[in-house]
Amino acid sequence: MTAKKAVILLSGGLDSATVLAMARAEGYECYALGFDYGQRHEAELLAAKRVAADLGAVEHKVVKLDLRSIGGSALTDDSIEVPEEETSGIPVTYVPARNTVFLSIALGWAEVLGAQDIFVGVNAVDYSGYPDCRPEYIEAYEKMANLATRAGVEGHKLSVRAPLMQMSKADIVLEGTRLGVDYSLTVSCYQARPDGAACGRCDSCRLRATGFTDAGLADPTLYAG
Repeated sequence: MTAKKAVILLSGGLDSATVLAMARAEGYECYALGFDYGQRHEAELLAAKRVAADLGAVEHKVVKLDLRSIGGSALTDDSIEVPEEETSGIPVTYVPARNTVFLSIALGWAEVLGAQDIFVGVNAVDYSGYPDCRPEYIEAYEKMANLATRAGVEGHKLSVRAPLMQMSKADIVLEGTRLGVDYSLTVSCYQARPDGAACGRCDSCRLRATGFTDAGLADPTLYAG
């Protein structure tokens, strides 16, 4: 039998590493996909490379995009500061259309590979206010994917899998630990140093730290200072 294939969106952070481990545990041949899109730092790209190797991805592809050319986010525009206090509404770390762009390229690669599943680490419980991390968005994208592709038209249904959607950060940490994820390899910080050291103050750092605390596990994150 031919092994089933899946494309995994892999940023190098805690969530996407967990999703890669979950897909592998389901028996998928995992093709990891990341993006050099003009984000503030490259530490997460190096982390993704480490994670892909450690968790046995068949291939790890990094696609270069220039979302910095349109800006509009603290992650792609150095004139917008990353907030270090909790904010209300959609935060300035939201990157316009990022998940739609990423999923579209993942969709194209899935067709080329003959993969019918795309895994993405979006989450609605520890929700940071991003509109493209909601269940209704994933459902709508999957419907579009099956309308827009040869695979979908020919009856090979494509699925967009978001297994973390209803999990707390603590549950994610516990599940990843059970599946053998080495979280010391990952980088989640919005403004990490070149060596991957996290600021410990941004929203992503706070959610990550709370996850380890609530899970009752030691936090392996390297923090600046």
